[in-house]
Amino acid sequence: MATIRDVSRESGLSIATVSRAISNPEMVSKQSLRRVNQAIEKLQYRPNLTSQKFRLQRTNTIVVLVPNIANLFFAQLISGVEDTAAKHGFNVLLGDTRDSASREQEFIQLVETRQADGLIQLTPHNDKAVLPIKDVKAVNAAGCAGTPYYSVRIDNEEAAAKMVTYLVSQGHRRIGMISGLKDNLHSMARQDGYKQALENAGIAFDEELVVEGDFSFWSGFNAVKHFVNMDERPTALFCANDEMAIGALKGLKEKGLKVPDDISVTGFDDLDMANYCDPPLTTIRQPAVRMGEEAAELLFRIIEGEQPKLTEYILPFEIIIRESTRAVK
Repeated sequence: MATIRDVSRESGLSIATVSRAISNPEMVSKQSLRRVNQAIEKLQYRPNLTSQKFRLQRTNTIVVLVPNIANLFFAQLISGVEDTAAKHGFNVLLGDTRDSASREQEFIQLVETRQADGLIQLTPHNDKAVLPIKDVKAVNAAGCAGTPYYSVRIDNEEAAAKMVTYLVSQGHRRIGMISGLKDNLHSMARQDGYKQALENAGIAFDEELVVEGDFSFWSGFNAVKHFVNMDERPTALFCANDEMAIGALKGLKEKGLKVPDDISVTGFDDLDMANYCDPPLTTIRQPAVRMGEEAAELLFRIIEGEQPKLTEYILPFEIIIRESTRAVK
């Protein structure tokens, strides 16, 4: 069986250089890395990863805790984490927690037992959260205000308020909302922004204009039944994510309503499909990929022993106007 010394002789490089090429490839030149890889392939060398991790006290692996691996917004964010991790020579392990604290704890133990170097949490922090845990290096991404450890996010309340304010500027006074689950922090923050915008416009909040969804296509599709059956239906809908908004578009069409002629619809996230649905969706663009990149970069700084001055990094959002909204008189 080939050893690291054999690879060193075959490549013409020192054992130290070969070791760096295997454990931290970004630290060696492209030419040296190519020579090492050629030697490894020729000799069929298989490094002893267990002993290597023990010596370095580093696994070059991070964990991403995702509450719903099928959520399209999370998929975009994770792609940003993956790209950044690859640049740093790290692997990414996805932990599909399904909003279960016990499943979270299982993945967190990988860091506690040094089988991973750190983690990124995609669930907003609440008073029942497992994190933070002492000596566990962690960053929260796409969360909400009040996270008691490092976080990267947008201002969900402000974003929702600006979207509803835009609808008001277009002449809409009766604006419905399809929210997420009542106990979801994203849902609460976005509903707070909705209420604030109404208050600023002198429009009374009406509980009958808010329908609870669960961030899925189906819940948006199902929610429009409530609005269609109202004696005075809203002229616009603000949906707490794009999936519910796209579901609402389909539901409204099936009820014989035209968007935006009969009712305007807006979303939140700016998923790729928001630009391709019919009609294209007016929405709030969250920088999902950048959020993942920034969260990963922040985590790697912490893993390297840095103590960043800021604990909260708030990224900009953007209102994207498309054909699902129109002005009313």
